[in-house]
Amino acid sequence: MAFVSGLKCRECGRENPVEPLNVCEFCFGPLEVEYDYATIREVISHQRISEGPLSIWRYQDLLPASGDDPVDIMAGFTPLLKAGNLGKRLGLNNLYIKNDSVNPSFSFKDRVVSVACTKAVEFGFDTLSCASTGNLACSVAAHAARAGIRSVVFIPSDLERGKIIGAAVYGPTLVAVDGTYDEVNRLCSEIADNYPWAFVNINMRPYYAEGSKTLGYEVAEQLGWRLPDHVVIPSASGAMFTKIWKGFNELACLGLLDGVKGLPFGPDQNTVHHPAVTTKMHMTQAAGCSPIVTAWQTGQSQVIPLRPDTIAKSLAIGNPADGIYALRVLRESEGSAYAVPEHEIVEGIKLLAETEGIFTETAGGVTMSGLKHLAEIGAIKPDELTVVYITGNGLKTQEAVEGLVNPLCIRPTMTSFENALNERVAVGG
Repeated sequence: MAFVSGLKCRECGRENPVEPLNVCEFCFGPLEVEYDYATIREVISHQRISEGPLSIWRYQDLLPASGDDPVDIMAGFTPLLKAGNLGKRLGLNNLYIKNDSVNPSFSFKDRVVSVACTKAVEFGFDTLSCASTGNLACSVAAHAARAGIRSVVFIPSDLERGKIIGAAVYGPTLVAVDGTYDEVNRLCSEIADNYPWAFVNINMRPYYAEGSKTLGYEVAEQLGWRLPDHVVIPSASGAMFTKIWKGFNELACLGLLDGVKGLPFGPDQNTVHHPAVTTKMHMTQAAGCSPIVTAWQTGQSQVIPLRPDTIAKSLAIGNPADGIYALRVLRESEGSAYAVPEHEIVEGIKLLAETEGIFTETAGGVTMSGLKHLAEIGAIKPDELTVVYITGNGLKTQEAVEGLVNPLCIRPTMTSFENALNERVAVGG
């Protein structure tokens, strides 16, 4: 069973029951899952985790849905790779890549959707839905197929073809909306009020968002139950950014980090910011859609919405739901936020592919260019342990790098081959 005690408003603190709710009826603040951490502490251990499945459900004690029969397509426990070639290029000796592009539907969204879909089935829903910039649509359709329920996914009509096909193959009702993601999301909020469907990022959002914590748990476990000095993370809504931080702190408070003593929990069993969590959280956004970065750099306490204009469509959320909470994490962690110029996004994709053999989507290009910037300005010291999160697969955004295709075109003769090769070498290709 899940150790969930209820939902709590992140603004006014009012308690709510465990239901498909995402907004406080009193102040309209967002709701967050509350856990019985005192009971979790009694049962959780490194051994218990290691005996679990090689998926996010090894951390079922810290997730808001039952792990007895989850909707699981084996999301999670993705590789953490020592990036020697990339590190050498950037002057970083202790650099790791968390490669979430190899999840079953090829993005980190499988983590959050596995949790949301499992909870939706627990609640008795027969239709899974979402508003999506692409990756979420693929994951929702895949998990609904696995659960044997209907899926209806809503996307902006100008998405990359690979993501549209990647969702359509699972047989959902696919709805392409002539508008931005934020317009799609507003429409879905209206539909959620009128249709008895489980919208993973609307009425199921408190449970859905918790799946991102597993990105923090896994990195800590794969590093021998310790935390990195720095993490570099792409952001759209800001939810993943805040939940990785929450995951780090939960591990520390529960005494699961090597050499770190757990903290006593208060009467409401809430976690606190553990003093041992000194990881600096670095956020990257595309310059064409960087409302959180703009707020951070200008010292604003609120995030001002904008209309996205970026090739990184999976990050194109102009009105980020968790923006103010991401700003809090930046302050607490003494981190940073950087808007990557649009022309550097493809360069970031190339950098990762050419050094480590990983083909990432445009969001990954944003992350890589952000990492390069941090290394160049000395924000990350050469020997500091750094983890970069790669959240999606490049096969979904092939249009972004089509200009790189430049094969040698030859006749089937040795002479033709050698002439073409010599020509290419002469021009530095």
